[in-house]
Amino acid sequence: MDRPVLVIGNKNYSSWSLRPWLLLRHFGVAFDEVRLALDSPDFTRQALRHSPTGKVPALRDGGLHVWDSLAICEYANERWLDGRGWPSDRAQRAVARAAAAEMHSGFTALRTQLPMNSQRKPDGYRWDAAAQADIGRICALWAELRGTYGTGGDFLFGQFGIVDAMFAPVAVRFDGYGVPVDGGAEPYHRALLALPALREWRQAGAAETERLAATDALRVPL
Repeated sequence: MDRPVLVIGNKNYSSWSLRPWLLLRHFGVAFDEVRLALDSPDFTRQALRHSPTGKVPALRDGGLHVWDSLAICEYANERWLDGRGWPSDRAQRAVARAAAAEMHSGFTALRTQLPMNSQRKPDGYRWDAAAQADIGRICALWAELRGTYGTGGDFLFGQFGIVDAMFAPVAVRFDGYGVPVDGGAEPYHRALLALPALREWRQAGAAETERLAATDALRVPL
């Protein structure tokens, strides 16, 4: 049987691609990877071969094409993970889905002003009050979920799952921009950064040579 194919963008920049890639890699799902350079003239044409939106990530499993990072994670959870992507408890599962959805659709100021860049090191850049409000909400949410549900492990609901994959790009952002993470959120931040699959992604991103001028200028939310 052919392996599934995950189509992604640059590992240096593509936060959306990181999420399903991290979930699959962490759980040991074998897949083939196709990386499309985000800033190439041919990007959209190539992406349209895999996704009707012309965007990444996209997953191909046989004749099935799935696009959108959260939809791919949900499909992977049913197809390969036997439900391990979400907490087994129904109430916890609902809360985890709400947190993942909040990340999926929110935090626009954070995305815009602190775009993901695996090569970035803190350099004194500072963001505005709107981005700081997003940061405060994320840190409070991390601390609340860890304190309420995280006793069985290092992640938001104990064991690593889809909700953690959704927040993994935020951990990279916080690290690259030198965002202070204090209190109950700090151990979780460290646990995400120490995850072997995330370290693998960041190392690959750091080795990439492509540059996106708009992202470096802090104008493109990825």
